[in-house]
Amino acid sequence: MADISAEIACLENRNGSFPALIVCEHASNHIPERFSNLGLARPILTTHIAWDPGALEVARALSARLHAPLIHATVSRLVIDLNRVPSAPDSIATISENTPIPGNAALEESERQVRVRDIYEPFHRAVEEFINGRVSTKSIKAVVSIHSFTRVYKGHERPWQIGFIHDKDDRLARLALTDLSSDPTLILALNEPYNPSHGVFHTLDRHACQRRLAPLMVEIRNDLIATKVTQDAMAELLADPIGRAIRDL
Repeated sequence: MADISAEIACLENRNGSFPALIVCEHASNHIPERFSNLGLARPILTTHIAWDPGALEVARALSARLHAPLIHATVSRLVIDLNRVPSAPDSIATISENTPIPGNAALEESERQVRVRDIYEPFHRAVEEFINGRVSTKSIKAVVSIHSFTRVYKGHERPWQIGFIHDKDDRLARLALTDLSSDPTLILALNEPYNPSHGVFHTLDRHACQRRLAPLMVEIRNDLIATKVTQDAMAELLADPIGRAIRDL
């Protein structure tokens, strides 16, 4: 896979002193040239099926405000979803929402394994190595994963503005939600629009829960973070509640 950058995982703010790692698995809609856009028209790749619009910008702004390191992906989830177990059927989607993905149809197992080897494994190895370095110096308490979601999915309205996703360890999710609940204009939820039973907690389960670090997945409705102004405003809104929750662990 010579045309794919060796930097599948991009590390920013490496020396950030905040005791958490921010991760953004669906940061990019880039599809390497060898995949021929997976047979999709280029305009489709700007939609939410290829990435989480606005999530990287919020993650970067949050990283700057908290002085926290950030690792984000550089390849579209349509090639392989870094937040899914590789054996999961939707790890390499053949249909996303209502859009067939021709380049993923009838994929041979050998090609699946190439994508796991060249994209999934380098990303998670980078996350693992960075966390291990912080664990060895006792300078990390949590892993925070930033995502965005579309307001309407398969015809169903999703009214929440921010969802805090958790599994058994709900400390950060509940603290952040409680902190923000004082604002009556916000529509908040726990485990909406997704929850771990949908298979969306893979990164946090692998890198936080298994090390007994506190996990937090933040889902932000993407129409609320469509511009730099609203992305920065969202990061400003989230920084204090997430920061306080992690500092108080």
